[in-house]
Order: sequence, then C-alpha cells, then structure tokens
Amino acid sequence: MSIVESKLNPQLASYDCVLPAGESWLHEVKCGQVFRILDLEGNQAVDTLFYNARDPEERYSAVDTIREQGNLYLTAGARLLSTEGNVLMTIVADTCGRHDTLGGACAAESNSVRYAIDKKYMHSCRDSFLHALGHCDCGMGKRDLTANVNFFMNVPVTPQGDLTFADGISAPGKYVEMRAEMNVFVLISNCPQLNNPCNAYNPTPVQLFIWDAQ
Repeated sequence: MSIVESKLNPQLASYDCVLPAGESWLHEVKCGQVFRILDLEGNQAVDTLFYNARDPEERYSAVDTIREQGNLYLTAGARLLSTEGNVLMTIVADTCGRHDTLGGACAAESNSVRYAIDKKYMHSCRDSFLHALGHCDCGMGKRDLTANVNFFMNVPVTPQGDLTFADGISAPGKYVEMRAEMNVFVLISNCPQLNNPCNAYNPTPVQLFIWDAQ
C-alpha cells in the first residue's frame, strides 16, 4: 500500500464531471494527460476498463499487469499493462492505497449466483459497460469486455486463495490519479450494486477530472 498525494489543482482541470452511481462513462484520455477518480462519499466501487484509443484490440490486461508488478493490488507506481505488453496508464497518485484487480464486474448472472435468483435483473456494471459502448462510434461491443479494475473496491484474498468481498477501505475525498502513456479510451461503470458490503450497500457518485499534459 502506497499513499502518494497529488499536487494538481482541481480548479485547473480541463475536464470535470460528477458521475452518478449506476451510470457509465466513456472518454478518451490523451497521452500525457492525467486522469483522477475522486471517491466523493467513500467506499464506492468504480469498475474501469482501458483501451488503446487508436487500436482498441489492444486493451488492459489484468494478467500481464499482475504478473509484471508481482502484486494483486494496484497503488501508486503501478503500471497498467496492455495485452501487447505496453503501458496504458501509470498510477501517479493514490490516497486510498489499494485497488482490486480480481473481483470483476457485476452482471445479471453473478447477481443471481452471489445473491439470489430475484436479483438477476438488477442493474449491473456489465449492463453499464454495454450501454456506453452501444452509444459510441468506437466500434466496440460485448466481445470487447474483459477483466476490469475495481478502483476503491476491497476484495481480500484468503490464504486458501478464495476471494472475499469486504467493507471498503476508502473514505470521502480519497482519489486515484493516472497518467496516460498513450491515447486511451477509459470506460467506467460507477457500480450500482446494492448487495455488496464493499460500498456499504449504498452506491454513491464519483467525480472525474482530466488535466492536460504539463
């Protein structure tokens, strides 16, 4: 866990957006720009995917990222690698200290398996991802969804190798900040999950900032 604060001023950001819980967001972050996700109310899970904006076939690889950094969790200094072994984003500041790479995105199927059959049709991050992709001209669709990062989400791994979904470790005002190392499409589902303790059963908005290259 590595806590590194940013020196960037939100008032000088070139982009500023509050994303409600349950909503999706797709935006290009250009090479050299810095992107921040701010946890406004604490313990919100922000499911996120990254793609090479010039060739979306190249996208975030959880396997390569975990292997190269030798750590299941992301924090300041972590490099998010692509399926081609290139660096998409580098985490340059982080006041939460640990972010999940294994928990995946909630979906109709996982809602029914994890919680109850009648939870199957609750809104999910997979639905949010598909909604965003269905309303863009980026040429991506269902086949382009892959293992995602869950910023601020707490998914401890037991000594037996099992995943557990626990109360979050974030708090109001915590943030994670990344520098784009190439032109990157960032796809977010601000998780709507009401059945998971990681967000205290209370999905909340987050704020997104982009600063131009210094």
